[in-house]
Amino acid sequence: MKLQTPPAPHMHSGIQLSSLMLRVIAALIPAIICYTWFFGWGLIVNSAIAVLTAVASEALMLKLRKRPLRPFLGDGSAVLSGMLLAFCIPPLAPWWITVLGASFALIVGKHLYGGLGYNPFNPAMVGYVMLLISFPLEMTSWMPPFILEQLEISFVDTLGMIFLNHFPYGLSIDALSSATPLDAMKTDLGLNNTVSEIMESNALFGDFGGTGWEWIGNWLLLGGLYLIYKRVISWQIPVALIGTIFVIGSFFFLMDPDTYPSPLFHIFSGATILAAFFIATDPVSASTTPRGRIVYGIGIGIIIYVIRTWGGYPDAVAFAVLLMNMAAPTIDYYTQPRVYGHARDER
Repeated sequence: MKLQTPPAPHMHSGIQLSSLMLRVIAALIPAIICYTWFFGWGLIVNSAIAVLTAVASEALMLKLRKRPLRPFLGDGSAVLSGMLLAFCIPPLAPWWITVLGASFALIVGKHLYGGLGYNPFNPAMVGYVMLLISFPLEMTSWMPPFILEQLEISFVDTLGMIFLNHFPYGLSIDALSSATPLDAMKTDLGLNNTVSEIMESNALFGDFGGTGWEWIGNWLLLGGLYLIYKRVISWQIPVALIGTIFVIGSFFFLMDPDTYPSPLFHIFSGATILAAFFIATDPVSASTTPRGRIVYGIGIGIIIYVIRTWGGYPDAVAFAVLLMNMAAPTIDYYTQPRVYGHARDER
């Protein structure tokens, strides 16, 4: 008789999927609060838009597929996808950007493949890449920390900017936005400035990465360690991903510190830590074998560093994750653990 195995995620601890998703969401909350402190209410508003759109898109697709609503809407996966997507969208992006990204992530990135457990790609990253390629101007209009601009933008002002394109103080999105630390570093290095000159002359940079982004990274790191402690995720992918970037970054930094930023800059800038603990560890689209997770994390780390350093995008997390999502089934096939009592299958 052929054994039928349901699709991932497979949980052996007795924890329900909804409880697992709630723990991941809870681990994100400190970083969201820190983000709001440095960059204003945009992430909160975008998260609300993305979550509502993701849940509505999930309900629509379940209805069209004639599936029951309650068990799937209650598992929390759509809520988490919306929150992760909102983290990757500029805080003052127009509302329709968030709606398009969240609906594309759930409809195309998830349900057109068969729903949770059948999607080969991380839905949030599918939505983000679609937005980045289709609307590069809106998706690159990031803000500097408010402490650098000495601005006080209220919650009501934020709603006006996102929904009505109405900016306070006679400003515009061009006046409020600036390059991200990764983008500023890449641009200035192309102008033959040294790393030390760039970081000393621009208040956008902190001790290791970007001002504000370092603190967000610290809270994401603590949230990720909490998930490992609670066994919501395994340690292999985060350690392999961050460790790979650290090793490669250290090699080039020691070789030429004027041209290559320190490895800590790569770790605490962009979405490296978010990817390591919250995106790359997706139980459906990531590798599932112990050795496979290490290979998978190493692959993401290499691609991130290569694209950031020599590619056309300052950050490359989404592209790295999606590329390794494609490789995950093959990685799992060749890294299956040996069955007790049997010799290792030489493939």
